[in-house]
Amino acid sequence: MLVVGALVVLLLATRLLHRSHAAAIPAPIRPAAAVTSVAARPVVVDVVGAVRRPGLYHLREGDRIADALARAGGAARKADLSAVNLAAPLADGEQVVVPRRGAAGAGGAAVAPGAAGAPPGPVHLNTATLEQLDTLPGVGPVTAQKIVDYRTKHGAFASVDELDAVPGIGPARLETLRDLVAP
Repeated sequence: MLVVGALVVLLLATRLLHRSHAAAIPAPIRPAAAVTSVAARPVVVDVVGAVRRPGLYHLREGDRIADALARAGGAARKADLSAVNLAAPLADGEQVVVPRRGAAGAGGAAVAPGAAGAPPGPVHLNTATLEQLDTLPGVGPVTAQKIVDYRTKHGAFASVDELDAVPGIGPARLETLRDLVAP
């Protein structure tokens, strides 16, 4: 009995020593976690249009337009999500515009009489030359080149609302151009 008791004590002492030795070894540092925290810089985006809660949202670098839309409460019932590239990455200071269905063209809207430099018919964004784009009000040669560069890089315009993504074209200029251009 004494031998069995001594063996039990010896076994318990061995286990206790083994556990204390294992606890003394620090857990390995994972460099990927450190890189992730550095790379995930904050970005601020403005989500407007057909969303439930338009406004400014703080997200992380690498997040997508779909993430910004989710933070804004999701799309409204009348949102035209086919005009928005939900997979596009966000950039700091970007405005995400979610258009309403049917808002891209009021159909039959005429150009105001006497509008200087207004083209006779809609300018097609996907086929227009630099000269044709330059005839649009508020669009000079530099902005015309930016439109051509945008369609070269991102492909054909699916809707007029995509003009908002072109540098130099904001909401006011987009409204001016809305009835003068077509995808």
